[in-house]
Amino acid sequence: MTSFIDKAEMARMTARMLLEIKAVNFEVENPYKLASGLVSPSYIDCRELISYPAIRTTLIDFMVATVQREAGFEAFDSVAGGETGGIPYGAWMADRMGLPMQYVRKKPKGYGKGSQVEGVLHEGQRVLLAEDMTTDGGSKIKFVEAIRAAGGVCEHTSLVFFYDIFPNTIENLAEHNIALHYLATWHDVLAEAKAGNYFNSKTLDEVEEFFADPLGWSLKHGGIGEVSK
Repeated sequence: MTSFIDKAEMARMTARMLLEIKAVNFEVENPYKLASGLVSPSYIDCRELISYPAIRTTLIDFMVATVQREAGFEAFDSVAGGETGGIPYGAWMADRMGLPMQYVRKKPKGYGKGSQVEGVLHEGQRVLLAEDMTTDGGSKIKFVEAIRAAGGVCEHTSLVFFYDIFPNTIENLAEHNIALHYLATWHDVLAEAKAGNYFNSKTLDEVEEFFADPLGWSLKHGGIGEVSK
């Protein structure tokens, strides 16, 4: 069963899938301005994965295997997806694991029952939060807090992609009692991009410089030089 292959091989294959469908974008001359104000030569669009059935099926196998290996086979009672990118992953993982599903809004609905967590959530239910990606983990904390406020027990989140270039992300999540389970990072993508000659060496060198010091690179190229708290 390929879903229980070595974690490093999962990371390499995930990175290759992202590169193969051109979900990874490296642009040095005209870098991307992110919502945070950060200027970056790299951009990833994990939402494109949902349009590739063979890839998404493999990634769900990897995600389920990863949380089972790292958290346990009977660790969860349901799976929740976060609005909006995490909702399909929540649905696919819940189906694969044979569990109920919920989804979490970014903020409470402003009418009706005013719910932020949709679906049936029982008090004390152990919920796995499924998402497509995270940068610094901030939105994951908000989703987890919403699940907890609704009566669920949520201590784990599963991702396809984790940036892993901003300091203290894992520690900040741990302070909120959240464990992160992910398949690949920017470092995995860069390694596979080099191995497969997906970009020229000048571009890869510049991207590697950004990954080593994202805030410094951003400041040098007209973006913010610190992350707001």
